[in-house]
Amino acid sequence: MLLRKRFINAMALVMLALTGLTSCHTPKDITYFQDLSDGARNQVAPATELVVKPGDKLSIVVHSKDPQLASLFNLPISHTRIGAASSSSSSLNSSSGETSCYTVDAYGDIEFPVLGTLHIGGMRRTEVSEFIKKELIQRNLVKDPTVVVEFLNRTVSVLGEVKKPGKVAIDRDRFTLLDAIAGAGDLDIQGKRTNVVVLRMEEGRQVAHTVDLTNAQATLSSPVFYLQQDDIIYVEPTDVRKRATTVNGNSLLTPAFWISIASFATSILLLIKNW
Repeated sequence: MLLRKRFINAMALVMLALTGLTSCHTPKDITYFQDLSDGARNQVAPATELVVKPGDKLSIVVHSKDPQLASLFNLPISHTRIGAASSSSSSLNSSSGETSCYTVDAYGDIEFPVLGTLHIGGMRRTEVSEFIKKELIQRNLVKDPTVVVEFLNRTVSVLGEVKKPGKVAIDRDRFTLLDAIAGAGDLDIQGKRTNVVVLRMEEGRQVAHTVDLTNAQATLSSPVFYLQQDDIIYVEPTDVRKRATTVNGNSLLTPAFWISIASFATSILLLIKNW
């Protein structure tokens, strides 16, 4: 009898311990910005704006008090789709209106009406606008030009454990990692927040940067907090997610395994009580 009682007590302790492992465990790496407190101030990485690169498509429109004069410096409007034209300039019929479209060639140049070849590679959007405006004035072509420049094909790729993987459009000059994640529908519950990888081309090489989203200071001060066009963001799956995709997924570390053990222990305990 004494041996039986000790066995029952031991099984009860095992059952309680296993239940605690399965039901009371709270993942610690789920919440974003765990180091933040009310009123906290964090250093943010220097803001970087997008620059013109080969292959970029730009809308460049010249305005003036004399519409007929300004029209000489704008591409003729057509309905050619992006990518269909083989020359360095084409046009785009966008939802916001018909817009002239220039494609930057491999040398960072575009062919601009009247002005000819212009090198704009490496310039920011506002710098392109000022450069063309200055050329028009200095050559006595237009006295009062207003030049509006917009990027048309800027995107980043978001892959891995997010709700909507794919390309996310860059809709502003200063586009952040958090903007891209929001555009992809946020990380799902199986996304590893402590090791988000951003791949970026730097001086002809693809460089990997890791970001810990649970740490606000590390995220905000990261060199990839402000994204560049064609950056690739990869959200790694958690270890639980990785094991779930393998044949032997129910290893000793998975909740499913411990739940089954707890259930088995409960059954044994009930059988013993009924002796």
